[in-house]
Amino acid sequence: MVPTGIDRRPPVSSPKIPVRPVDVQFVLKDKVYEALKAAITSMDIYAAPQPPKLDERKLAEELGVSRTPIREAISRLEQEGLVQTIPRRGAFVVRKTKPEILEMICVWAALEGMAARLATIHATDQEIASLRKLFTTFDDSDEGGAHIDEYSETNIEFHQTIMRLSKCELLNQMAESLFIHMRSIRSQAIKEGNRASQSIIDHMRIIEALEHRNTDVAERLVREHALDLAAHVKEYTDYLES
Repeated sequence: MVPTGIDRRPPVSSPKIPVRPVDVQFVLKDKVYEALKAAITSMDIYAAPQPPKLDERKLAEELGVSRTPIREAISRLEQEGLVQTIPRRGAFVVRKTKPEILEMICVWAALEGMAARLATIHATDQEIASLRKLFTTFDDSDEGGAHIDEYSETNIEFHQTIMRLSKCELLNQMAESLFIHMRSIRSQAIKEGNRASQSIIDHMRIIEALEHRNTDVAERLVREHALDLAAHVKEYTDYLES
C-alpha cells in the first residue's frame, strides 16, 4: 500500500540560474581603482607645496596587489582628469590653478544653491534636522578654533549633505568632479582668518531657511556662502598657482 501524501508525479527540474564565472581580475581592478579614487578624494591635495605623487610600488605594497592593477587604476584616474602622468617623473594628483579654482567655486555655488532649493522641496524634516545635529558640539562663540580639524570635516559633511538632500542624482554627478578640489580648498580656508566662526553663523542661517522651507532664501544663502569662499581664495590663497 502506497502511503498517502506522497507526490508520485515525476520530479520537475528547477530553472537554471544563468550565472557566469566571476572575472576575479576585473573585480580586483575595480576595487583598486575605487580605493585609489577614495584616497585621493579624501586627502588635502593643496596642503603641501608639491602635488601628491602616486608611487606604484608603495601603493601595490599597501594594497597587497601587483603593480598591474595599480597602473590600470592610475590610467582610469588620468582619463577622469584626477591624475597626470609626467614622463620620467611619474603620476601626480592634478591640482588646479587659482583662476581655475575660482571658476570651480562659482560653478559649485550654482549647483549647491540649486541643491538647497530642491532640498526645501524634497528633503524630509528628519533629513534637514540631521544638518543641525552636525553642529551640536560647535557654536559661534567657539569659533571652531579648539576643534578646527574636527570642524573642518563637519564643514565638508554639511555641504555634501545639502547636495544629497536635493534628491537629484544628475546634480550630484555633476558636483562629484568638483568635490575633490572643493574639499581641499575648504579644508585650507577654514583655518585662515575668521572663516570658522563665520562659517558656523552662515550654516545656522542656511539650516533655518531649510527648516522653514524658505526656498528662495535657502538658495541665496548657500550661493552667497560659496561666493564668499571665492572672495577668500582670491585674497588669501597665495599658495595656489596663478
